Amino acid sequence: MAQDYYALLGVDRDAGNDELKKAYRKLARQLHPDVNDAPDAADRFKEATTAYEVLSDPQKRSVYDRGGDPMAQGGGMGGGFGQGFSFDDIMDAFFGQGGGRGGPRSRVQRGQDALLRLSVDLAEAAFGVTHEIKVDTAVTCQTCQGRGGAEGSEPVTCGTCHGHGDVQHVQRTPLGNVRTSRPCPTCHGFGTVIPDPCQECGGDGRVRSRRSLSVTVPPGVDQGTRIQMSGEGEVGPGGGPAGDLYLEINVNPHPVFTREGDRLRCQVTVPMAAAALGVHVDLPTLEADVTDHEDASVVGLDISPGTQSGDQLTVRGQGVPRLRGVGRGDLVVEVIVETPTRIDDEQRALLEQLAKARGEERPEARVSDAQRGGVFGRIKDAFR
Repeated sequence: MAQDYYALLGVDRDAGNDELKKAYRKLARQLHPDVNDAPDAADRFKEATTAYEVLSDPQKRSVYDRGGDPMAQGGGMGGGFGQGFSFDDIMDAFFGQGGGRGGPRSRVQRGQDALLRLSVDLAEAAFGVTHEIKVDTAVTCQTCQGRGGAEGSEPVTCGTCHGHGDVQHVQRTPLGNVRTSRPCPTCHGFGTVIPDPCQECGGDGRVRSRRSLSVTVPPGVDQGTRIQMSGEGEVGPGGGPAGDLYLEINVNPHPVFTREGDRLRCQVTVPMAAAALGVHVDLPTLEADVTDHEDASVVGLDISPGTQSGDQLTVRGQGVPRLRGVGRGDLVVEVIVETPTRIDDEQRALLEQLAKARGEERPEARVSDAQRGGVFGRIKDAFR
């Protein structure tokens, strides 16, 4: 024996067909001239192919193991691929499957999923709502009931591929005769043709149609949340099962509230005197957008004496219901203290009297730095 085919493939002498094929695939991916431009790549690829051809054929392998010349038994690389080897093995090495399609494909296929965007108000997103929407998708053709043929017309076997769905092509190459498979151009891989297609759908088994759907938006959805409606997407070719419909939620801005997860935020403006003395205010709630009940449309808030502008107060349980949980978030209220811009003489006199009583006729402005390392802190440190 001129060469050790087992060593060339890197397998033991008792290797089975699966191990041989795995070893050959690995070498083919490394040595094929299309992916390896080394000068000896083509020769090494041929040697690996010959080794696999011999060892994968029980007859040739028996001759080889006894020390004979298996290539003298009729074939080899010069006269076409041997009994145990075909171009499908090369295709399998590169693409993980054989060159053939594995038979005709079905006319009935699952339809594609569809995506629509649905705009809702903040209150609708928080408490849930039911909407009627219009959907434009492919539906089963009612004329042929998805079969694709006119009444009385049934698919017949394709005369080009004889029902296989693909056609074979043989091409001579330096490596021998290469056989490839391609989808049949007549039946497009189905293996059958419809001699008299349905006039309504053109043989596809489906048509486009606009229909109405009732959509239930659950409480707590947020911007970008997707709602899945199974089986409401595109009907597949040949009247196949429909895909799913996904609704992506877009939440419209609210004039009063902003949302952060399950929390709501708003601002309340109070006069300077009310902030100093303390005050009770009634705040509108998000429920006011969806209910007429006064008890649910307002919530009381006590603003303590001395509240400063920018202070934040929390109202428990007045936020957004949790989408996949229990309860609601909170409402965070930012207080804005309003300083009067126009005052009359009497008001000025009263304010001057208050300033005198508090010793604030000539107050000194204080500059505070929340962080010691901030810019004011550094300036202060520089003058020390």
